[in-house]
Amino acid sequence: MSKREVEDPKQEDDEWVGPKPSEAKKPRVKVLPHEKTYLDNMPCSERYERSYMHRDCVTHVAVTKTEFICTASSDGHVKFWKKQIRGIEFVKHFRAHLGAITFMAVSYDGTLMATVATDKAMKIFDVINFDMINMITLGYVASVCEWVYSATSRVKIIAVAAQEDSSILVYDGRGSSEPLHKIDNLHMGPVTCIKYCPTFKFAISTCEKGMIEYWSGQENDYSFPEQAVKFKFKSDTSLYKLAQMKTHVVSFSISEKSKKFACLTADKKIVVFHLLTGKLSRIFDEAISTYVELHQSKAQLADMEFGRRVAVEREVEKCQKTLAKNNLIFDETGNFLLYSTILGIKLLNLHTNRCCRIVGKLENIRILNIAMFQGTIAKLKSALTADMHASDNPALKETDSDPMIFASAFKKNRFYLFSRYSPEDVHDSNVDRDVFNERPTKDEVMAATQLQSEKRVAELAVLHTSAGDIHLKLFPKEAPKAVENFCVHSRNGYFNGNIFHRVIKGFMVQTGDPLGTGTGGESIWGKEFGDEFSPLLKHDRPYTLSMANAGPSTNGSQFFITIVPTPWLDNKHTIFGRVTRGMEVVHSIADVKVHPKTDKPYDDVVVVNISIK
Repeated sequence: MSKREVEDPKQEDDEWVGPKPSEAKKPRVKVLPHEKTYLDNMPCSERYERSYMHRDCVTHVAVTKTEFICTASSDGHVKFWKKQIRGIEFVKHFRAHLGAITFMAVSYDGTLMATVATDKAMKIFDVINFDMINMITLGYVASVCEWVYSATSRVKIIAVAAQEDSSILVYDGRGSSEPLHKIDNLHMGPVTCIKYCPTFKFAISTCEKGMIEYWSGQENDYSFPEQAVKFKFKSDTSLYKLAQMKTHVVSFSISEKSKKFACLTADKKIVVFHLLTGKLSRIFDEAISTYVELHQSKAQLADMEFGRRVAVEREVEKCQKTLAKNNLIFDETGNFLLYSTILGIKLLNLHTNRCCRIVGKLENIRILNIAMFQGTIAKLKSALTADMHASDNPALKETDSDPMIFASAFKKNRFYLFSRYSPEDVHDSNVDRDVFNERPTKDEVMAATQLQSEKRVAELAVLHTSAGDIHLKLFPKEAPKAVENFCVHSRNGYFNGNIFHRVIKGFMVQTGDPLGTGTGGESIWGKEFGDEFSPLLKHDRPYTLSMANAGPSTNGSQFFITIVPTPWLDNKHTIFGRVTRGMEVVHSIADVKVHPKTDKPYDDVVVVNISIK
């Protein structure tokens, strides 16, 4: 028998005649190596850890490589802060300008900082020694400034653009008020942004006509950087894209590590380009309509809170100067782009084009200007890069890092610190995370002094329910009558056996009526008592304890705990406490099934008793 006869007869039938078709290739899923390590080196908390004050609205924040944090406010004040092993420490306060600060720029090496303002002046600061070292009279209101020097530069050059002007003036940061050079044939419209790349020694500027221009620093007499970039003509790039979209850049950022730069446009698009080729990489739509569609498909927040944020976002979009403060930053690896949105600070993985997390999502503020500190401070150990953290070297694992995002917010005189910790992880329940580091206003002083603490009051209480314990912090100074009424009723057992008669998911839970219908209950004085509103207490956060009423000054015994921020209740319901522990118990009560018409739970959730401490 021959070899051919031994072979499987099916094999001959299965043989192809002619060329075989190629196998279908499976789509490749993009994966960023060490993504988890990179994310572990960035903040992740949905709530801010702490906040500090300025006397007016904070407009700009910046982090330097020398571990300083610089903050500026609309009244012309500048403050310096130093990063510590945990948190920050105040260093120095300057009344730098007589008008509103329009821009703040920090040099690439973290040694110099400059501010320009509506008083037509520019102030130069030595960051390391936290001292003002130069004052330059501009003679015009500047819209933007940027340090444009590198390690090999002879002079510390700073470029400044005037409002409503297409030219760029170059000054010696340590010199006189006379400009060294004027770049006036580059743009056709007012300049909106300037950013410098010290590694490749060129700058990028943008204007209101939608044009993006490259130009060299002082080494090449501010000409086109032919030796640094990989194109000769703009027609070979995508730099005309914004002009085609009929929009312009309001803020942008450069990453030398990933060789990309990202722009925020006036119509809320995030446009990412390749730095050296000028080619378009990606466009992300951050318009309000995008988030409305996202919320309709999958609820991101409670409907009422989302509606409030949309209203604030429309107010932000009305003013281009406000929108320009909504900056973008890259992480130290260049793989992630961070910027603030209607939902919080978004961390976008540019390698996978995926949103990895949203920082500050639960906060009732519209974050605008952001800056980030990564790694560890120098006095603890020399700063480690994310690549070093991703290595298997056990000697590097011993250094604790404290990554932190510093952020300003719309119409707020505070700047906020977001870390990897929630407020409850690092603060005692009796310590407020909002630090009052400025002298209080007259209204705040009056509110703190005109109401004296009444007897029979306490500052701590525990609400024991059939669902679990809820720990409360009371405010006897701000709401003495409400706290006294609550404490006396609790000691007398008035609330024992009361049910949560009104529960609205995503809003609040209410109790305090011995009848269990929402129509009963009275105060310890046998009559209704007046409202107590304090400028220090707002419904700006969840887990707020407030008096229920039927109108102005109709307080009795009923009270409620909010689930979300409810700013529309300000100056309508008296705040007399907040939940410090047991938030999960509040949510479990809010999630029970209720009657659709009365909001009364089908299964009673009962107040066992209330302990006053």
